[in-house]
Amino acid sequence: MTRTEVTVGWPESGLLPIGRVPGGELAAVAAAADFAVLPVGAVEWHGPHLPLGTDLILAEGFAAESGATGDGPRGVLFPAVPYAACPGQTRPWPGTVAIRPEIAVGYLADVIEGIVAAGFPRLLIVNGHDANMSTARAAMEWVSGRRQASLLLVNWFQLVTPAETTQIYGELPARGHGGAYETSGVLGFDPDAVRLDAVEDLPPKPKLPVAHPYVLVESRPDPWQGWSGHISLADVASGERVRHIAGARLREIVAAWVAAPAPAAPTADPLPTDPPLSADPSGDPPLSGEEG
Repeated sequence: MTRTEVTVGWPESGLLPIGRVPGGELAAVAAAADFAVLPVGAVEWHGPHLPLGTDLILAEGFAAESGATGDGPRGVLFPAVPYAACPGQTRPWPGTVAIRPEIAVGYLADVIEGIVAAGFPRLLIVNGHDANMSTARAAMEWVSGRRQASLLLVNWFQLVTPAETTQIYGELPARGHGGAYETSGVLGFDPDAVRLDAVEDLPPKPKLPVAHPYVLVESRPDPWQGWSGHISLADVASGERVRHIAGARLREIVAAWVAAPAPAAPTADPLPTDPPLSADPSGDPPLSGEEG
Protein backbone atom coordinates (compact mmCIF):
# COMPACT_ATOMS: atom_id res chain seq x y z
CA MET A 1 0.00 0.00 0.00
CA THR A 2 1.41 3.39 -0.99
CA ARG A 3 1.53 5.83 1.93
CA THR A 4 1.59 9.61 1.62
CA GLU A 5 4.45 10.96 3.71
CA VAL A 6 3.59 13.18 6.65
CA THR A 7 5.90 14.93 9.10
CA VAL A 8 3.73 14.74 12.23
CA GLY A 9 5.12 11.30 13.04
CA TRP A 10 2.44 8.63 12.58
CA PRO A 11 2.67 6.21 15.52
CA GLU A 12 3.93 2.71 14.84
CA SER A 13 0.75 1.44 16.46
CA GLY A 14 -2.51 3.06 17.46
CA LEU A 15 -4.15 6.21 16.17
CA LEU A 16 -2.90 9.65 15.19
CA PRO A 17 -4.70 12.35 17.24
CA ILE A 18 -6.15 14.96 14.91
CA GLY A 19 -5.37 17.65 17.49
CA ARG A 20 -1.65 17.19 16.77
CA VAL A 21 -2.01 17.66 13.00
CA PRO A 22 -0.92 21.09 11.68
CA GLY A 23 -3.48 22.62 9.37
CA GLY A 24 -1.00 22.70 6.53
CA GLU A 25 -0.54 18.92 6.73
CA LEU A 26 -4.21 17.98 7.02
CA ALA A 27 -4.58 17.07 3.35
CA ALA A 28 -1.53 14.79 3.49
CA VAL A 29 -2.73 13.12 6.69
CA ALA A 30 -6.20 12.58 5.22
CA ALA A 31 -4.68 11.05 2.08
CA ALA A 32 -2.49 8.73 4.18
CA ALA A 33 -5.27 7.68 6.56
CA ASP A 34 -7.52 4.71 5.93
CA PHE A 35 -10.21 5.88 8.33
CA ALA A 36 -11.06 8.34 11.09
CA VAL A 37 -12.41 7.47 14.54
CA LEU A 38 -14.94 9.38 16.65
CA PRO A 39 -15.68 8.11 20.18
CA VAL A 40 -19.12 9.05 21.52
CA GLY A 41 -19.95 8.72 25.19
CA ALA A 42 -21.89 10.47 27.93
CA VAL A 43 -21.54 12.05 31.35
CA GLU A 44 -24.00 9.96 33.33
CA TRP A 45 -24.63 8.42 36.73
CA HIS A 46 -23.68 4.74 36.83
CA GLY A 47 -23.93 4.22 40.58
CA PRO A 48 -21.57 4.99 43.47
CA HIS A 49 -19.04 2.45 42.19
CA LEU A 50 -18.46 3.76 38.67
CA PRO A 51 -17.23 7.16 37.42
CA LEU A 52 -19.55 9.63 35.77
CA GLY A 53 -17.36 9.33 32.69
CA THR A 54 -17.86 5.56 32.40
CA ASP A 55 -19.21 5.79 28.86
CA LEU A 56 -16.38 8.10 27.81
CA ILE A 57 -13.73 5.79 29.28
CA LEU A 58 -15.22 2.89 27.33
CA ALA A 59 -15.72 4.81 24.07
CA GLU A 60 -12.24 6.31 24.11
CA GLY A 61 -10.65 3.08 25.30
CA PHE A 62 -12.16 0.92 22.58
CA ALA A 63 -11.59 3.64 19.97
CA ALA A 64 -7.89 3.36 20.77
CA GLU A 65 -8.17 -0.42 20.40
CA SER A 66 -9.24 0.06 16.76
CA GLY A 67 -5.71 1.13 15.85
CA ALA A 68 -3.63 -1.56 14.22
CA THR A 69 0.10 -2.26 14.20
CA GLY A 70 2.60 -2.59 11.39
CA ASP A 71 1.13 -2.17 7.92
CA GLY A 72 -2.48 -2.37 9.06
CA PRO A 73 -5.12 0.31 8.49
CA ARG A 74 -4.15 3.78 9.63
CA GLY A 75 -6.64 5.65 11.80
CA VAL A 76 -6.93 9.28 12.85
CA LEU A 77 -8.54 9.91 16.23
CA PHE A 78 -10.94 12.83 16.71
CA PRO A 79 -11.84 14.16 20.18
CA ALA A 80 -14.69 12.33 21.87
CA VAL A 81 -18.23 13.68 22.00
CA PRO A 82 -18.77 13.85 25.78
CA TYR A 83 -22.44 14.78 26.16
CA ALA A 84 -25.46 12.85 24.99
CA ALA A 85 -29.18 12.34 25.31
CA CYS A 86 -29.75 10.28 28.46
CA PRO A 87 -32.76 8.13 29.37
CA GLY A 88 -35.33 9.20 31.90
CA GLN A 89 -34.04 6.41 34.13
CA THR A 90 -30.74 8.22 34.73
CA ARG A 91 -31.52 11.92 34.16
CA PRO A 92 -32.63 12.60 37.77
CA TRP A 93 -29.49 11.09 39.28
CA PRO A 94 -26.57 13.29 40.36
CA GLY A 95 -23.93 14.06 37.78
CA THR A 96 -25.95 13.13 34.70
CA VAL A 97 -25.63 15.84 32.05
CA ALA A 98 -28.31 15.20 29.43
CA ILE A 99 -29.00 17.08 26.21
CA ARG A 100 -32.25 16.90 24.29
CA PRO A 101 -32.39 14.15 21.64
CA GLU A 102 -33.07 16.61 18.82
CA ILE A 103 -30.00 18.61 19.86
CA ALA A 104 -27.92 15.43 20.01
CA VAL A 105 -28.91 14.41 16.47
CA GLY A 106 -28.16 17.85 15.01
CA TYR A 107 -24.88 18.16 16.89
CA LEU A 108 -23.68 14.71 15.80
CA ALA A 109 -24.75 15.40 12.21
CA ASP A 110 -22.61 18.55 12.16
CA VAL A 111 -19.62 16.79 13.74
CA ILE A 112 -19.80 13.81 11.37
CA GLU A 113 -20.22 16.00 8.30
CA GLY A 114 -17.31 18.17 9.41
CA ILE A 115 -15.01 15.15 9.73
CA VAL A 116 -16.04 13.87 6.29
CA ALA A 117 -15.56 17.34 4.79
CA ALA A 118 -12.07 17.48 6.30
CA GLY A 119 -11.08 14.62 4.01
CA PHE A 120 -12.08 11.49 5.93
CA PRO A 121 -14.89 9.74 4.01
CA ARG A 122 -14.51 6.58 6.14
CA LEU A 123 -15.51 7.32 9.72
CA LEU A 124 -15.73 4.80 12.55
CA ILE A 125 -17.98 5.87 15.43
CA VAL A 126 -17.21 3.93 18.61
CA ASN A 127 -20.10 4.16 21.04
CA GLY A 128 -20.01 3.80 24.82
CA HIS A 129 -23.57 4.93 25.65
CA ASP A 130 -26.59 2.94 24.52
CA ALA A 131 -28.84 5.96 23.93
CA ASN A 132 -26.36 7.21 21.33
CA MET A 133 -27.23 4.33 19.01
CA SER A 134 -30.43 6.00 17.84
CA THR A 135 -29.11 9.57 17.65
CA ALA A 136 -25.85 8.58 15.96
CA ARG A 137 -27.69 6.40 13.45
CA ALA A 138 -30.05 9.25 12.55
CA ALA A 139 -27.13 11.65 12.12
CA MET A 140 -25.23 9.15 9.98
CA GLU A 141 -28.22 8.64 7.70
CA TRP A 142 -28.49 12.40 7.24
CA VAL A 143 -24.85 12.88 6.35
CA SER A 144 -24.72 9.86 4.01
CA GLY A 145 -27.44 11.46 1.89
CA ARG A 146 -25.42 14.64 1.52
CA ARG A 147 -21.81 13.45 1.11
CA GLN A 148 -19.96 10.45 -0.23
CA ALA A 149 -19.11 8.60 2.95
CA SER A 150 -18.82 5.22 4.61
CA LEU A 151 -19.94 5.61 8.22
CA LEU A 152 -19.51 2.66 10.59
CA LEU A 153 -21.14 2.58 14.04
CA VAL A 154 -19.89 0.02 16.57
CA ASN A 155 -21.23 -0.28 20.10
CA TRP A 156 -18.57 -1.83 22.36
CA PHE A 157 -21.31 -3.43 24.48
CA GLN A 158 -22.33 -5.70 21.59
CA LEU A 159 -18.83 -6.96 20.78
CA VAL A 160 -19.08 -9.60 23.50
CA THR A 161 -22.14 -11.83 23.17
CA PRO A 162 -24.63 -12.60 25.95
CA ALA A 163 -23.53 -16.24 25.77
CA GLU A 164 -19.93 -15.16 26.37
CA THR A 165 -20.83 -12.96 29.31
CA THR A 166 -22.64 -15.96 30.78
CA GLN A 167 -19.40 -17.91 30.43
CA ILE A 168 -17.50 -15.13 32.18
CA TYR A 169 -19.94 -14.26 34.97
CA GLY A 170 -22.21 -17.28 35.31
CA GLU A 171 -25.98 -17.44 35.08
CA LEU A 172 -26.73 -14.26 37.04
CA PRO A 173 -27.51 -11.26 34.78
CA ALA A 174 -24.44 -9.12 34.12
CA ARG A 175 -25.25 -6.82 31.19
CA GLY A 176 -27.38 -4.09 32.79
CA HIS A 177 -26.58 -0.39 33.24
CA GLY A 178 -23.77 -0.16 35.78
CA GLY A 179 -23.73 -3.94 36.13
CA ALA A 180 -20.88 -6.43 36.21
CA TYR A 181 -20.17 -6.36 32.46
CA GLU A 182 -19.97 -2.58 32.21
CA THR A 183 -18.00 -2.41 35.45
CA SER A 184 -15.54 -4.94 34.06
CA GLY A 185 -15.19 -2.86 30.92
CA VAL A 186 -14.02 0.14 32.96
CA LEU A 187 -11.73 -2.10 35.03
CA GLY A 188 -10.11 -3.19 31.77
CA PHE A 189 -9.03 0.39 30.98
CA ASP A 190 -8.95 2.34 34.25
CA PRO A 191 -9.18 0.13 37.36
CA ASP A 192 -8.36 3.05 39.68
CA ALA A 193 -11.63 4.74 38.64
CA VAL A 194 -13.79 1.90 40.04
CA ARG A 195 -14.92 1.46 43.66
CA LEU A 196 -16.05 -2.15 43.94
CA ASP A 197 -16.55 -1.82 47.70
CA ALA A 198 -18.91 1.16 47.36
CA VAL A 199 -22.05 -0.90 46.69
CA GLU A 200 -23.65 -4.24 47.36
CA ASP A 201 -25.33 -6.26 44.64
CA LEU A 202 -28.65 -4.86 43.42
CA PRO A 203 -30.27 -7.67 41.40
CA PRO A 204 -31.87 -6.15 38.29
CA LYS A 205 -35.45 -6.56 37.19
CA PRO A 206 -35.80 -9.82 35.20
CA LYS A 207 -36.06 -9.61 31.44
CA LEU A 208 -39.20 -10.73 29.65
CA PRO A 209 -39.35 -14.55 29.36
CA VAL A 210 -39.09 -14.58 25.55
CA ALA A 211 -36.23 -15.28 23.15
CA HIS A 212 -37.24 -12.69 20.55
CA PRO A 213 -35.47 -9.30 20.25
CA TYR A 214 -37.28 -6.28 21.68
CA VAL A 215 -36.66 -2.82 23.10
CA LEU A 216 -38.40 -2.01 26.39
CA VAL A 217 -38.30 1.53 27.73
CA GLU A 218 -39.75 2.09 31.20
CA SER A 219 -39.87 5.09 33.47
CA ARG A 220 -38.17 3.42 36.42
CA PRO A 221 -37.62 -0.33 36.68
CA ASP A 222 -37.67 -1.79 40.17
CA PRO A 223 -35.21 -2.43 41.74
CA TRP A 224 -33.29 0.60 40.49
CA GLN A 225 -30.92 3.19 41.93
CA GLY A 226 -29.82 4.70 38.65
CA TRP A 227 -28.02 1.40 38.14
CA SER A 228 -28.48 -2.27 38.97
CA GLY A 229 -26.45 -5.43 38.83
CA HIS A 230 -24.32 -8.04 40.53
CA ILE A 231 -21.14 -6.02 41.04
CA SER A 232 -19.56 -8.81 43.07
CA LEU A 233 -19.03 -10.69 39.78
CA ALA A 234 -16.71 -8.04 38.35
CA ASP A 235 -12.94 -7.98 38.77
CA VAL A 236 -9.83 -6.84 36.90
CA ALA A 237 -9.34 -10.25 35.29
CA SER A 238 -12.83 -10.17 33.74
CA GLY A 239 -12.16 -6.60 32.60
CA GLU A 240 -8.98 -7.61 30.82
CA ARG A 241 -10.83 -10.48 29.17
CA VAL A 242 -13.64 -8.20 27.97
CA ARG A 243 -11.12 -5.69 26.62
CA HIS A 244 -9.21 -8.41 24.77
CA ILE A 245 -12.29 -10.01 23.17
CA ALA A 246 -14.02 -6.76 22.21
CA GLY A 247 -10.84 -5.07 21.01
CA ALA A 248 -9.91 -7.96 18.73
CA ARG A 249 -13.39 -8.02 17.21
CA LEU A 250 -13.38 -4.28 16.65
CA ARG A 251 -10.09 -4.54 14.75
CA GLU A 252 -11.53 -7.39 12.70
CA ILE A 253 -14.54 -5.26 11.76
CA VAL A 254 -12.34 -2.30 10.84
CA ALA A 255 -10.04 -4.43 8.65
CA ALA A 256 -13.00 -5.85 6.71
CA TRP A 257 -14.61 -2.42 6.37
CA VAL A 258 -11.46 -0.69 5.10
CA ALA A 259 -10.90 -3.51 2.59
CA ALA A 260 -14.44 -3.20 1.21
CA PRO A 261 -15.15 -1.04 -1.87
CA ALA A 262 -16.01 2.60 -1.21
CA PRO A 263 -19.63 3.64 -1.79
CA ALA A 264 -20.77 5.76 -4.68
CA ALA A 265 -21.63 9.40 -4.16
CA PRO A 266 -25.20 10.24 -3.16
CA THR A 267 -27.48 11.47 -5.92
CA ALA A 268 -30.13 14.15 -5.93
CA ASP A 269 -32.05 12.35 -8.66
CA PRO A 270 -32.66 8.75 -7.58
CA LEU A 271 -35.68 8.22 -9.88
CA PRO A 272 -35.19 5.88 -12.85
CA THR A 273 -35.02 7.50 -16.29
CA ASP A 274 -36.83 4.67 -18.10
CA PRO A 275 -40.64 4.67 -18.12
CA PRO A 276 -42.04 2.49 -15.33
CA LEU A 277 -43.72 -0.78 -16.26
CA SER A 278 -47.12 0.61 -15.38
CA ALA A 279 -46.86 3.26 -18.09
CA ASP A 280 -48.85 1.20 -20.60
CA PRO A 281 -50.44 3.31 -23.38
CA SER A 282 -53.50 1.07 -23.27
CA GLY A 283 -54.16 2.10 -19.71
CA ASP A 284 -54.37 -1.53 -18.59
CA PRO A 285 -52.47 -2.38 -15.41
CA PRO A 286 -49.38 -4.62 -15.78
CA LEU A 287 -49.89 -8.33 -15.29
CA SER A 288 -49.05 -9.64 -11.86
CA GLY A 289 -49.30 -12.91 -10.04
CA GLU A 290 -50.22 -11.21 -6.77
CA GLU A 291 -52.64 -8.62 -5.50
CA GLY A 292 -51.67 -6.34 -2.69
